[in-house]
This record gives sequence, C-alpha cells and structure tokens, in this order.
Amino acid sequence: MSDTTEDAKRALRAELRERRQLLSAHAAESAGEQLHARLDELVGRGDIAAISCFLSTPFEPATRAFVEGAVARGIRVLLPVTRADGLLDWAVATEDGDIAEGLFGLPEPVGELLGPIAVNDVDLMIVPAAAVDRTGMRLGWGRGYFDKTIGSMEGCPPVYAVVYDTEVLDEVPSELHDQPVTGAVTPTRILEFAPPAA
Repeated sequence: MSDTTEDAKRALRAELRERRQLLSAHAAESAGEQLHARLDELVGRGDIAAISCFLSTPFEPATRAFVEGAVARGIRVLLPVTRADGLLDWAVATEDGDIAEGLFGLPEPVGELLGPIAVNDVDLMIVPAAAVDRTGMRLGWGRGYFDKTIGSMEGCPPVYAVVYDTEVLDEVPSELHDQPVTGAVTPTRILEFAPPAA
C-alpha cells in the first residue's frame, strides 16, 4: 500500500467516523427506520432465500431490526464472526440469538460457527462500509475482512454496502485489493453501480 493512499484512507475514515458520532440520536433512529424499509425493498426485488448481513454498532446505519424481520419471514441470514487470521466465520441468525462482543469489540452472534465458505450459499450480501463512490468502490474500516471474502468468492452474489446518504462520494481512495460492490443502500435510496469494464 502506498503511503499516500494509506494516509488518504485513514484521514477519510476519521472524518466519516466523526460525522457518524455527531449524528443525533433522533436522526440516527429515523435513518435506521428508513434503512430498514430500503433493505426490505432490496430483498423483495428477487427470489431471495438466504442473505448475509452484519449487526450494526451504535455508530453504523442500523441493521438489527432488518435482520430480525428477515429471520421472522423465514429468510436464512448469515452473520459474520471475525477470526484472528483475517477471515470470517458465519453464524445463522435466530430470533432469540445471543449477541456478544467480538474480536474488535463488534457485535457478533453467539452459537455454532460455520466456516468461511458458508457465505457461498447466499443470494445477496449486505456489508458495512465507511463510504462508497459512484463507481462502486467501497471504503471499509481498514481490516480487510470483507475485501478478502468478496475477492475469494467464485460465484459472488450481488453485494450491497450500507452507508448514510452523505457517504456516497464522487471518489474514494483505493488499491488493487479493494473490492467494488454491486450497489449501496442508504436510508433514502438503493443505488446500482455499473460493473467495471473488462
């Protein structure tokens, strides 16, 4: 990684993290309700039997109500569990599933772990992001878990990043290992990005 790109990523992440922390509780709650509706709309667009999603932290666009609703409707939801080797295990979300603090203090499910390849069976991936740009490039939070996962999948399903509306940018700094996403879901819209030219 070039020092210039690394510095640009670090600075942008810090700015985005600070913006999220300044969001009022009312604004965050309202955005979470809107996001829930957009995610339901996304899942309703196709024949979706299984998805992967993540459990949001207090400073991320809220996904927990969506996950609970999807499970209640009979959709199989895989939730990520971080591993020390940089890969993700997966656990099936349940209506009364326990949540604990994971490797980096993130909320993660407690229960039987499925290996990294379990995600190959989902019809749709919903991933966290700090920002996305209008070409579909995703800026993550710097640990590379989702870039590794997406980059290693042979038949990768559609991947949508969850961000606030102000986090859809003209451009984000990126490198070769960074993986683009199919689209983004914000509280007010679902965006589709054109696939990169071959």
